Amino acid sequence: MRLTVTPGAPLRGAIRVAADKSISHRAVIFASIAAGVTRLRNLSRGADVRATVEAFRAMGVRIDEAGGDAEVKIRGVGLHGLRQPPGAIDLGNSGTALRLLAGVLCAQPWPSKLTGDESLNARPMARIIAPLTQMGARIASESGDGCPPLVIAPAPRLRGIDYALPVPSAQVKSALLLAGLYADGATTVTAPAATRDHTERMLAAFGAPVFADGDGDGDRVGVRGGGELRAGDGAGDGDGDGDGELVLEVPADLSAAAFFLVAATVIDGSEIQLRGVGVNPTRSGILSILRRMGAGLELRAERVVSGEPVADIHARAAKLRGIDIGADEVALAIDEIPALAVAAACAEGSTTIRGAAELRVKESDRLSAVAAGLTALGIAVEEHPDGLTIHGRGEGRGRGPFRGGIIDSRGDHRIAMAFAVAGGAATGAVTVRDCANIGTSFPGFCQTARAAGLAVQVGDE
Repeated sequence: MRLTVTPGAPLRGAIRVAADKSISHRAVIFASIAAGVTRLRNLSRGADVRATVEAFRAMGVRIDEAGGDAEVKIRGVGLHGLRQPPGAIDLGNSGTALRLLAGVLCAQPWPSKLTGDESLNARPMARIIAPLTQMGARIASESGDGCPPLVIAPAPRLRGIDYALPVPSAQVKSALLLAGLYADGATTVTAPAATRDHTERMLAAFGAPVFADGDGDGDRVGVRGGGELRAGDGAGDGDGDGDGELVLEVPADLSAAAFFLVAATVIDGSEIQLRGVGVNPTRSGILSILRRMGAGLELRAERVVSGEPVADIHARAAKLRGIDIGADEVALAIDEIPALAVAAACAEGSTTIRGAAELRVKESDRLSAVAAGLTALGIAVEEHPDGLTIHGRGEGRGRGPFRGGIIDSRGDHRIAMAFAVAGGAATGAVTVRDCANIGTSFPGFCQTARAAGLAVQVGDE
């Protein structure tokens, strides 16, 4: 699939983007291994979360889906109620699902195998293999290169450990906390910088013995094994009000919203509202970075939904300036760097991004993909081992900083959506190739983009 975006009218109106993928994965996992019934509202319908749902169905969990309201009812089997799946668990393109499921499966009394598509099977997993092995897990890369497929054998027992993450990673932290639910003693994870805390919030929602200490900023978190996760008891099923069930609502995804926040900021005359977006402070770096660049962003109707902070975000066109973005900010905006790169290209002056080496082992080498895409659209960019320097528009460069062109997304959904947004601020049409994987995180992206006013056409390669 390819997308072609032609510059045109400004973005207007109120839209709702896709449900939060990170929270959706965790909601399915925790509901499945909790005792009782959980009703999940606004669950992501992307292919990544679908893979997690199908994985737990294969392990004996009953998951019922309603109609168009993206509502799912999960009858959890408890920590020790999963059954051996009939074959390897294929998680498609989802690194989050693979890492988190590894934490659950290494505690099961039967062997298992985690695999994925070509892209996922090329991604390094040593960062979870090493600490899980320290806990007593029997987990290994089938090929021996540290990449999936991962083969997991039953372990006699897991033991809690005190582990310091070499680099901030919410996925590694979450895998260890999930394994820690099954381990003897306490498992604690210390990160060198703040990481997403969706897992900790979800653990608390299901009554798990989770604790945080250290300097009080949530940089050290842990669980104690031997407890259980509790959802609802299922009483009152069918009346639609959730009586007897734990009801969780998934907010709209800030990572998905980022593309439209950038679009509204860089396309002249734009003004939009994004409804019901999760604004968890451990991943809202995109907001603070854009504000430092001069973006006009306003949070309205701030509230808490199922333990997560949510707001409606108002964004309007603004003149941006280049800034330096360091490792601490990158850790809170790692998935939004491709979108931020588009904003940087539209800013006055240069923007330097550092501490983002992790982007080289995502669905693609995102630093290389962003650099190549910006270059193809006429932007001067320097690529560093851990980041980029992007030279924004100069005085008097006309309507937009981008010329038209053809972009290879390298099958990466975030690269594809970032350069689709760039097309709205270009002087000519921008065609983005190899876009089918947009559906892994943001099904309905093109419809949402059109509703906001972005001129998107879909074609076959």
